[in-house]
Amino acid sequence: MIHSSKVAVCLSLLIPLLALPTIYISNSAATAEEFKLEAGEQLSWFKGNMHTHSHWSDGDDYLEMIALWYREHDYNFLVFTDHNVLANSDRWVTVKNTAGGPLAYGKLKIQFPGLVEERISENGDLEVRLRRFDEVAKQFNAPGSYLLIQGEEISDRFEEAPIHLNVSNVVELIPPMTGTGIFETLQSNVRAALAQRQRTGQPMIIHLNHPNYGFGVTAEDLMRVVGENFFEVYNGHPGVRNSGDDRHAGTERIWDIILTWRLVELNLPLMYGLAVDDGHDYHEIPSRHSNPGRGWVEVLASELTATALIESLEAGRFYASSGVSLKSVQASDEFLSVEVEAVEGETYTIEFVGTRSNFDRTSQPILDDEGKEVRATRRYSNDIGETLAVVSGPKAEYRFQGDELYVRARVTSSTEHPNPSEVGDFTQAWCQPVHGPAAKTE
Repeated sequence: MIHSSKVAVCLSLLIPLLALPTIYISNSAATAEEFKLEAGEQLSWFKGNMHTHSHWSDGDDYLEMIALWYREHDYNFLVFTDHNVLANSDRWVTVKNTAGGPLAYGKLKIQFPGLVEERISENGDLEVRLRRFDEVAKQFNAPGSYLLIQGEEISDRFEEAPIHLNVSNVVELIPPMTGTGIFETLQSNVRAALAQRQRTGQPMIIHLNHPNYGFGVTAEDLMRVVGENFFEVYNGHPGVRNSGDDRHAGTERIWDIILTWRLVELNLPLMYGLAVDDGHDYHEIPSRHSNPGRGWVEVLASELTATALIESLEAGRFYASSGVSLKSVQASDEFLSVEVEAVEGETYTIEFVGTRSNFDRTSQPILDDEGKEVRATRRYSNDIGETLAVVSGPKAEYRFQGDELYVRARVTSSTEHPNPSEVGDFTQAWCQPVHGPAAKTE
């Protein structure tokens, strides 16, 4: 179980980190906030993907071709997040050695015949210059309708555990900041991103990618990280195990554990959940490869700029989706309500999930077949992340009973995902958690 002594250790690790600018941890105040997320005269929903790979790292297509795909599929913004690199230098690559090979190159030549720079190397190989982010952004950015944002996937690890974090709207490359453990590695990378934001004055956010990739990050690791308030509850890559397995909690279970312990012990902000593509493979869609178009966020903002999007993300004015669109999300001291932008022929199940203040706080380690402890998120009571109510239909309201620490909503449609991360997935939407009445008194 999480004993008070263990919590004291957690808190002691936080003490030297509390000098981080308060802007990054300001939503830790446990107060109910009235809001209504709905498009109107001054606010619009903007659809975007915050995890994207290209030929600059291990993707199989060119920046401009990927930007074109997302624009043609009605996205409003796209963050390029190649591994440990920014697309800001002059780079020539041998066509036959790229992940996309001659196929991707041929498509590029057809689509942008006047923009391709090529040459023959001393060895007789065809080479092409990878266009920089600024060049592609200048080509594609359209005020109010489409925006490309520079990002990076900081691809770190501790021993055998992969630890990957995305920084959106980054200015300078952040190298992996490996620490003395998994938590320390997470915290070191987050501190580097927040330091760059503070120094440059440019809004940027950092989020944890696919915690179950290689089962690298547990709920206990992530819950303690100061300044890290976003993670991928849905990642479209088929190899990241969103649902976990018999010994590893799924991402939604991880989310509920983090939310609960942040509120009752750690005095840290709510954790928000993102849906992303993590696209690498752009030439066979649909497939069981890491394709684009599987998961995204819908952000309610006043304008389509990186600053406005980040402001809304940090305020929780967004939802994550793998195919369900929402018309509105509303909360007050008394209720949380959700209304779906219903599609003819689809039915919807809306579930309200949360933890009550009197939850069972015990937990057990995960053991292997020989009885040895496995490094995995611990097994907690079903009181954590309890299903508080289930409603069939496109609209639902949950009224607080007074003992909820937080409540979040999940919408599942009757339509199977056309190109799922995991076979059998249905399209869904995830609303961000809100503080419940009991969070004020913990």
